[in-house]
Amino acid sequence: MTPTEKKSAYDILLAQLKALLEGETNALANLANASALIKEALPNSVFAGFYLYDGQELILGPFQGRVSCVHIQLGKGVCGESAQKKQTLIVEDVTKHTNYISCDSAALSEIVLPIYQGDQLLGVLDLDSSLVADYDQLDQDYLEKFVAILLEKTDWNFAMFGVKN
Repeated sequence: MTPTEKKSAYDILLAQLKALLEGETNALANLANASALIKEALPNSVFAGFYLYDGQELILGPFQGRVSCVHIQLGKGVCGESAQKKQTLIVEDVTKHTNYISCDSAALSEIVLPIYQGDQLLGVLDLDSSLVADYDQLDQDYLEKFVAILLEKTDWNFAMFGVKN
C-alpha cells in the first residue's frame, strides 16, 4: 500500500469508527467492532485486537485473527513493553526483536499502542502484519487518533468480561 493509499484508508477508517460508535458506549461491542474495522482496512493484518489490563497483566480481549497468547505480563513482549513504557512501539522485523513473544508465525512486523485514561492503564491495541516493516509513523499517527476516539466514545467498565480496571 502506498503512503497515499494508506492515508486514504485511515481517513475512511476513522470516519467509519466514529459512525460505528455513535450512540454506543459498550466496551465489548466497541472493541470488537474496532478490531474488525482495522482488520478490514489494513489488508496485511494477521492480527488486530486488544489486550486488556486486569490490574496485574494484559489479558486477550476482542480481536480479529488466529488464536493468540492469552496472558502477557507487563514488560514482556511488545504488548507488555508498550504498556509499561506508556509509548507506541513499532517493530519492523519481529524475528530481530529480543523481547518478542511469538503467537503467530505469520506475523512479521508489529505496532502496539498503549491505552491509558489519565494514569490508568486500560490495555493495548496490538496489530501484526504479514509483511516486514509494514508499520511506520503514518500508522502510529492515525492509530493514536483511532485510540483517542475509542477512549472518548467508550465506557471503559470491563466488569462485564471479568477484567477489573
